[in-house]
Amino acid sequence: MNFLYRYAAPQNFYALAGRMVPWAAFLALLLFVAGAYVGFFLAPTDFQQGEGYRIIFLHVPVSWMSMLIYLAMGFWSLICLVFNSRTAAMMAAALAPTGAICTVLSLVTGALWGKPMWGAWWVWDARLTSELLLLFLYMGFMGLRGAIDDPRRADKAASILALVGVVNVPVIYFSVQWWNTLHQGASVSLTSSPSMATVMLTGMLLMSLAMWCYCIAIALYRVRNLILEREAHTAWVRNLPEG
Repeated sequence: MNFLYRYAAPQNFYALAGRMVPWAAFLALLLFVAGAYVGFFLAPTDFQQGEGYRIIFLHVPVSWMSMLIYLAMGFWSLICLVFNSRTAAMMAAALAPTGAICTVLSLVTGALWGKPMWGAWWVWDARLTSELLLLFLYMGFMGLRGAIDDPRRADKAASILALVGVVNVPVIYFSVQWWNTLHQGASVSLTSSPSMATVMLTGMLLMSLAMWCYCIAIALYRVRNLILEREAHTAWVRNLPEG
């Protein structure tokens, strides 16, 4: 608990984030190179989809991250509301742009994959529609924060919206099980063996870990900037060395 209380202070969290960013960025680069090599050079051609299936090495990681980031944003929003933590609110705000980008990439790569597989760029499929709704939730969260001048009111209003939107995440994940959709089922599941070759799975997991580390690095970098903006009136920010 002492650890949590210590890093709830913006000054301490700023320093912690600064130490974590280089390591997360380095791991992201290392994992991306390894994942891209396995996925695009070692993985065999799929017997049904040909070379076009390789888009999964980008599509699946960004799709996973679009949901995971929203859950993380919901977690920080809950902390903000329960403990009135401005650091938690800034962390949620720092996650939102990256989550929105991952959602856009998920929709775009999904369309690029769907055209040759389904014969259409877009269908009002349950998975696609709920993923589009996720993008609107990210945009609504950022728009609501920007529309309210008082930072504390903006934190609380956006946090409530984030928590309401969390219900959409399980809808996205389970949509292929709950409804008859064009979107294929999960290739990786906690309750069954993977339905893909080991080398393909390895490449996809490496790329997913790379995306995870990238999102951590960029969110921590962004939250440091938000802390400097919000805490500009404090002595510790004014005493920071130039550059």
